[in-house]
Amino acid sequence: MSERDGTSEGFPHEHEEAGRGVPEIGPYAKGPEHSGFSAEEIDTSKAHPARMHDYFLGGWDNYEVDREAGDRILAMHPHVRESALANRAFLRRAVRELVGGGIRQIIDIGTGIPTSPNAHEMARETAPDTVVVYVDNDPIVATHAGARLTNTDRTAFVLGDLRDPKSVLEHPAVRTLIDFDRPVALVMGIVLSFIRDEEEPAACVAALADALPAGSHLVLSHPTYEPYEGFPEGRVEEWMRIAAEEVYRRSAVPLQLRSKADITPFFGPFTPLEPGIVRIPLWRPDGEVPGPAELNDIVFYGGVGRKD
Repeated sequence: MSERDGTSEGFPHEHEEAGRGVPEIGPYAKGPEHSGFSAEEIDTSKAHPARMHDYFLGGWDNYEVDREAGDRILAMHPHVRESALANRAFLRRAVRELVGGGIRQIIDIGTGIPTSPNAHEMARETAPDTVVVYVDNDPIVATHAGARLTNTDRTAFVLGDLRDPKSVLEHPAVRTLIDFDRPVALVMGIVLSFIRDEEEPAACVAALADALPAGSHLVLSHPTYEPYEGFPEGRVEEWMRIAAEEVYRRSAVPLQLRSKADITPFFGPFTPLEPGIVRIPLWRPDGEVPGPAELNDIVFYGGVGRKD
């Protein structure tokens, strides 16, 4: 039993149904490609980035091995949790902005383990009729998503891979829910940090953009190793960067940190809206903006782009 949640092997009791396989979500039909794990099949011997991120956000869908890896990261970068929460707040502001401007369709790629508020919850605070399709290539995520998103109206989950845009675009659930004659918001919250340079992340985004009409948008955030440019005392502690990347390298999916110059080309045909690609608390903040030292500690760039 886990001291943290009182459940067997740290698997949350409120999601025990996931241990019986992944139930259907919206119009997603099970097929040969469906490979969701049961609780017994999930590998708990190795940390997993999606569960680590859930831990940083204060979620419960993680195991001791994920918390140990997360704590190693936090020991070197104690503000990682603050960064994760700031990223979620940025996504919420961006989704709210786009839905408020008339977008009613969202494809959220690299969903990760659903931690409330999810994209459909963010969107439906403004427009209850918003359609959301979640996409992730990880069967572990599918298992957790099954417990969280089942029977949510106008919402579907797709096992798909950003590195194969055609399979995502042609998936029956995507074709059923998304009208490609109307603007779509692509949401990519940190997923590109798990795509290696040799896998051509910019080309993957461009292939998705080609299928979308004018007026569509891209919401993108990405972790960085760079100090905040507005903080003169900021510097890159190379040993910390290497050590943090090594923790992820030992996990199920390695992480790639990038500079702002590396991240900017990912927007491709999407022209960044004001204030551009910035440290995420600076993107159309709701309230008081953190000072330079705090912005230096929040290790994400983000932006929203529009396809003309």
